[in-house]
Amino acid sequence: MPMFIGTSGWQYADWRDMIYSGVPQRLWLERYCEVFATVENNNAFYRLPTRETFESWRQRTSDDFVMAVKASRFLTHIKRLKDPEEPVERLMGVAEGLGRKLGPILLQLPPTLRADAERLRRCLARFPKKVKVAVEPRHDSWWTDEIREVLAEHGAALCWADRRGKPQSPLWRTAEWAYLRFHEGRGRAWPSYGEQALKSWLDRLREAGDMRDAYVYFNNDVGGAAVRNALTLALLAEDAGWDVSRVRQLDELESMHAGGKS
Repeated sequence: MPMFIGTSGWQYADWRDMIYSGVPQRLWLERYCEVFATVENNNAFYRLPTRETFESWRQRTSDDFVMAVKASRFLTHIKRLKDPEEPVERLMGVAEGLGRKLGPILLQLPPTLRADAERLRRCLARFPKKVKVAVEPRHDSWWTDEIREVLAEHGAALCWADRRGKPQSPLWRTAEWAYLRFHEGRGRAWPSYGEQALKSWLDRLREAGDMRDAYVYFNNDVGGAAVRNALTLALLAEDAGWDVSRVRQLDELESMHAGGKS
């Protein structure tokens, strides 16, 4: 099963010495793309970019690149999934500028939003069938058989999320693919993850059975923890027999640029 491994966002100033040394900020995406073949675009949550911006990202990244997109907070936090027709149409109208590089759409729900099966059903129904949608609820009221059935009915993945080594939801499998987010680890250097925690999640994914693919993103960006952890997970996953998306370790990146190669 293919596993796409990357980080949640790429524009972090404290990653400068780690992967962006000597690179102007306008070219950070290109440098990021040298390390990872996928990213979760979380900036779209705060301000939905134009279609031209998404088209630019498509043109600036490698042929094998995949960009997941965190849905605008207008849909999830302001509208709270209510009347989703126009927000979803607007979101897809710009995100489809990525063409075949468009990955899953992530709906991260506010922690105060209680379960509403009908709102969720109506929202998921607005997305084109070809588009993968992952849902990350954050209120305990969502963990019911009805919600699980709504997700499965639309082929939407329940987003598995980790915070401090603990799953934040039931580990339901509601789609033929998986979506996993790492928010905060318990490693020695906060907010990093240790190898054992990462191996445990590989085991959970394996135990879920055969899936078409899995998308894994690290949201613990502080101090470059997300980059280090994503690279470590890639090595662990490869050793465990996973088909991992293209990843270049930092020493390889340094050697490549020291040698003047592109």
